[in-house]
Amino acid sequence: MKYIESLREGERLNEIYLCKVKQSALTKAGKPYDNLILQDKTGTLDAKIWDPGSVGIDEFDSLDYIAVMGDVTSFQGNLQLNVKRVRKVSEGEYDPKDYLPVSEKNIDEMYAELLALIASIKQPYLKKLLESFFVEDADFAKRFQFHSAAKSVHHGFVGGLLEHTLSVAKNCDYFSKAYPMLNRDLLLASGMLHDIGKLDELSVFPANDYTDEGQLLGHIVIGVEEIGVHMRAIPGFPRGLGNELKHCILAHHGELEYGSPKKPALPEALALSFADNLDAKMETFREILANVPENNLEWQGYNRLFETNVRRSGRES
Repeated sequence: MKYIESLREGERLNEIYLCKVKQSALTKAGKPYDNLILQDKTGTLDAKIWDPGSVGIDEFDSLDYIAVMGDVTSFQGNLQLNVKRVRKVSEGEYDPKDYLPVSEKNIDEMYAELLALIASIKQPYLKKLLESFFVEDADFAKRFQFHSAAKSVHHGFVGGLLEHTLSVAKNCDYFSKAYPMLNRDLLLASGMLHDIGKLDELSVFPANDYTDEGQLLGHIVIGVEEIGVHMRAIPGFPRGLGNELKHCILAHHGELEYGSPKKPALPEALALSFADNLDAKMETFREILANVPENNLEWQGYNRLFETNVRRSGRES
């Protein structure tokens, strides 16, 4: 496959890409054309179909995978594809991982780490609750490993929800050792379950956008409701333990203004909010600096999340 980042002006292209956007427009002379944004895991490419009704231009829509043939040109300093032929392709003709941003970490290995943490839980009801999601529900496990953790900001890629959840759980494990007052099982269980509502808050790739349920309820409420369903399916699940776990998840954004229905009232809830915030902020910084060379100490501009100008730290030899 020829990835977008490797394209050069003057090439004749015949490849499959994800059509991220398709919009109909008119030239200054009033002639219709289609404006496309094509995507693979390396970037996006502006494309134009100047004669949408011509032979060889099949029907397709935004978020379809399409086979395109055309010429790579340059317009105002940016590459552009003039499309001559296009057809919608079927499943099996492409691998979604070639077209979507994917975690740099091994997804199978991360899930195995998460399962090992679940196996370390001693509280039987919490362990059973975790297993009801991550071990016994094959559909949940598959979705959880593919899903992103956000539309934007941090971990907005395939495997992002798993990567973020594992990092939060590992932070929680560290906190439980550094602060013995914390109930390790409660803290780890809440860390592993804190974002499961994102499976329904966000649609799957390639859309990765907010669903109606996500807009109306948000992932915190969705997750707590789902956890309640699983708790009620476990005979004898202690009501008090269930309420403490739910509280940790309801409070994991730390502040009411950050979307938490409750502020942390338990030490485990406070620790979870810090574990979650730490991983989200560090990943955001990583993404900001991902394409900045290590010897580049230029300021990268104001970042709204950190509310300050940011740059990479110096590296001494």
